[in-house]
Amino acid sequence: MSTMTTTPHTTSVSRRQKVGLALAGLISLGSIPSVLSPTPDGQVGPPSVVLWADTVLGVVGIVAVIIAWRHGSRGALRVLAGALIIAALTTLPAFFVDIPIGIKALAAASVLLTVAAVVLMFSSSRRPSTVTD
Repeated sequence: MSTMTTTPHTTSVSRRQKVGLALAGLISLGSIPSVLSPTPDGQVGPPSVVLWADTVLGVVGIVAVIIAWRHGSRGALRVLAGALIIAALTTLPAFFVDIPIGIKALAAASVLLTVAAVVLMFSSSRRPSTVTD
């Protein structure tokens, strides 16, 4: 009788992936205190459910960053990408309501940083091939 054990798929983390993970960690850290600044009554802003979701996604993101950085876990990268993308989707309504342009610019920067982080996290460390004629 043989017993099979499985180990999670891990790989080494490239420099590009580390930059993406660092960006993702900063984005996730910035999401954690969201619940501490609720929207005042009578003002336009995210509902408390969205703020709580961003906080939870930030915590999930930090845990996934640590696991991905230390172990190179592809599963952790996928969870992290999912958390970042969902958190970015919660900022999209900012583009469709009447709020100051500065807040819209911050929302746009957040979405662009999220895209950059996800692209870098999943980039491989390919070396350019030499072309000979």
